[in-house]
Amino acid sequence: MIAFLDLRAQHEPLLPDFEKALREVVGSSEFCLGSRVERFEQAFARFCGVRHAIGVNSGTSALHLALLAIGVGPGNEVLTVPSTFVATLAAIRYCGARPVLVDIEPERFTMDPARVEAAITARTAAIVPVHLYGQMADMEPIRDIARRRGIPVIEDAAQAIGAEYREARAGSMGVLGCFSFYPGKILGALGEGGAITTDDDSLAAQLRAMRDWGQFERAVHHYPCFNYRMDGLQGAFLEIKLRRVEAWIEARRRIAAHYDRLFAEHGAAVATPRPCPDGVHAYHQYAVRIEDRDQLQAELASQGIGTAIHYPTPAHLQPGFADLGYRRGDFPNAEALAKTTLSLPIYPELAESAVAEVVERLAQCAGERRRPALQAAG
Repeated sequence: MIAFLDLRAQHEPLLPDFEKALREVVGSSEFCLGSRVERFEQAFARFCGVRHAIGVNSGTSALHLALLAIGVGPGNEVLTVPSTFVATLAAIRYCGARPVLVDIEPERFTMDPARVEAAITARTAAIVPVHLYGQMADMEPIRDIARRRGIPVIEDAAQAIGAEYREARAGSMGVLGCFSFYPGKILGALGEGGAITTDDDSLAAQLRAMRDWGQFERAVHHYPCFNYRMDGLQGAFLEIKLRRVEAWIEARRRIAAHYDRLFAEHGAAVATPRPCPDGVHAYHQYAVRIEDRDQLQAELASQGIGTAIHYPTPAHLQPGFADLGYRRGDFPNAEALAKTTLSLPIYPELAESAVAEVVERLAQCAGERRRPALQAAG
């Protein structure tokens, strides 16, 4: 059996550090925010190359607070993409705003800058590019449009911790960057967690208050009130894991390169990820594209190979967002991606022999179907 993800392999060597951190947090009784969260925030800000990181209780909360902090509210529109987890759209709705969707580029799988301008209206209050599978969106043309139109950009960087674009880290290219530390992420908490990054001192101060009932000082509530605080334990655990995340990302890149070589050798009818030359792919997922995806996934599962699909139904076709008025065919690149993408096992502890077995079995299953190599949707 080759698991899609094995968190125990990552966590077991860290148990002594986790146990020490647990004793320290229990001893200090700093269970909500506190010094361990502050230490993690400072380290994570340095990692992302920004002045501030604000720890919160989830990536969804990070998006919600970021949108509120720049003034998004009822009557506004926010541009984002259909190829994302629904939390991106949900956070926009939490503010009373309407998500307006822009199709993705067929190779990068992220917001297509060529389609952004046409989607902007007088009601557009923010643009939220989503960095997908560990690769950043094409940020410079998106930022150029945003600057010309006076619209702030918020990065949804939940899947791109450690990714780079033209030597800038994810979370450093928007007015605000939003991260998730869900356990399966490149940097995962032992539970839930998230963060907002920024170089803006005023926004950082506002966000620190907003996550804690709008307080700068106790019992004086200046902003809309939310209990979005990061737990002291999660801050401590994340600081421990952050020390190792650079090495983990390098391991992911080595595994991805091994996948690439083996797929090329097998000549399998599989379209492998296409890292763009303007950045560094962090490989949150190793997502291939292949025909008859669902049947192949079932065949691999029967042979003990774990895989996953991110995301089988794009956001505009989800029942909970039907009122947005989009229909099948509105975003052909996002729909093609949802129909054909398959995420293969990739985590730092994955053995090369396991990678070889995944490739061999997938190539065998795909070869038996004698399908031509999948062409990227145009």
